[in-house]
Amino acid sequence: MRLKNFNVSFGEQVFKALSDASRIRVLHLLLRNKELCIADLELVLDFTQTKTSRHLIYLKNTGLVSYRKQDQWAFYYIKDEMMDFLQQMFGYMEKDQQLLKDQQVYQTLFSNRELAVNRLQQRRFTGI
Repeated sequence: MRLKNFNVSFGEQVFKALSDASRIRVLHLLLRNKELCIADLELVLDFTQTKTSRHLIYLKNTGLVSYRKQDQWAFYYIKDEMMDFLQQMFGYMEKDQQLLKDQQVYQTLFSNRELAVNRLQQRRFTGI
């Protein structure tokens, strides 16, 4: 589904959600990486679990993000209907240093996680 227009009330909620730098950073990471759990966002943004959860709940209540549960984990993602709108908005901020740094930190953490997972799998298969 694609968002074609919205009313003043919804627009007010969206623009209020976008008026906070922390929520912009969260949305940017979700846009670039498809979905993330709270723990990932905490590490990348250097936020507490409480602060991260509070911003995600705000974005969810606004209608910008949703989540899926897997065991005890909740993975947040941008709703399909908001994707085009947010891609256009973030297109104007593509060279923002803070957003670029956040993505770089995520990439570093993700590559380290990949290495750790590969090591664990090798140990299981080789019996080390």
